[in-house]
Amino acid sequence: MTALEEIPIIDIDAHYTEPADLWTSRAPAALRDQVLRVETDDDGNHRWVVGRDIILGPLGFTVVRRDGSKLEGDFSLDEYEEMSEAAYDPKARLRLMDGQGVWGQILYPNALGFAGHGVMRVEDEALRRFCLTGYNDAMAELVEAGGGRLLPQAVLPFWDIDLCVSELRRAKEELGLTGFTMTDAPEQWDLPALHDPHWDPLWDTAQGLSLPVNFHIGAGTPPGALSWPGYEMGRTMASTSVLMIMSNMRCITNLICSGLLDRYPSLDFVSVESGVGWLPFLMEAIEYQIDENMGPDRGGLELRPSEYFRRQIYASYWFEKQGLAPALELLGEDNVMFETDFPHPTCLYPDVQGQVKKSLSGLPTRVQKKVLYETAARVYGLEVPSP
Repeated sequence: MTALEEIPIIDIDAHYTEPADLWTSRAPAALRDQVLRVETDDDGNHRWVVGRDIILGPLGFTVVRRDGSKLEGDFSLDEYEEMSEAAYDPKARLRLMDGQGVWGQILYPNALGFAGHGVMRVEDEALRRFCLTGYNDAMAELVEAGGGRLLPQAVLPFWDIDLCVSELRRAKEELGLTGFTMTDAPEQWDLPALHDPHWDPLWDTAQGLSLPVNFHIGAGTPPGALSWPGYEMGRTMASTSVLMIMSNMRCITNLICSGLLDRYPSLDFVSVESGVGWLPFLMEAIEYQIDENMGPDRGGLELRPSEYFRRQIYASYWFEKQGLAPALELLGEDNVMFETDFPHPTCLYPDVQGQVKKSLSGLPTRVQKKVLYETAARVYGLEVPSP
């Protein structure tokens, strides 16, 4: 029997704090003064800016300090020199992962928004496109620097379906990326909903390339629309973080009800940073409402909601303890994965192994291995070393 601490971990949700020169060092001359760059505002705070004056946000929602402690009462360190080097340096990241028993990390962006949607306010098409392709180029270099253990997901120019498909192919075939992140609410930008045939070329390509579709919380409904107004920062962060999790309820419900999963039965979808304890209720609710409202043929749906989930939907957890066992029982032990959210405000660091033990002790080794790395390796097409 393998000891729990000896099982390798694939962390399926961590973030890369982009270095200040990620875009400026790669930009063509015509775009160099317009691409994402770090500037100082009137209050002395550093912010990512694109175009002439479009503010994207702080340096990276990084709360892990250089000494390993966590920032309290705020949501982002404002100086690279204050941050853990592991936030932005691949070698330091690997050292930190080794110390926590983490073999690999699926990585998401910060400055661009979790699905690259932060640049949708940029009107210049060439600039907006480079913001994403330049990031993907840098992520290919990160994969190499990380020895295949750092696994960033591609961002796509989803506003143009032809560009979107072309960049997805490039991400897989030229850059070696293992999946992509997508907004679940393209209608915000007057684009069709994801079940519309408009998106079929993307789903065809992703299914053909065996690339999972990642829906990270915060990449759909705008966070500003979630919390009640008038909160101070800490209260806003706490309430918004919970409500963004619940926004993925919308995504999963629509995936199941739309019929999209019948059309693309081999395409995997991952609900990222959304937790798992609420999913058994969601499956029961969808089941009941479909039976009550969609007629005896259930709108032509071929499977029951839990059957769709087991076949091609996955979710991840990090802080939960009580809801994990029921979720594994109902959703299936092959559909739940583990994450840390490093280096964001709610991340598990510095005690990843402590949470692993609290949440997985007592479960069969077979299940522990699936949750910690086997399912992730299958979904993202990875080979990992034996324990």
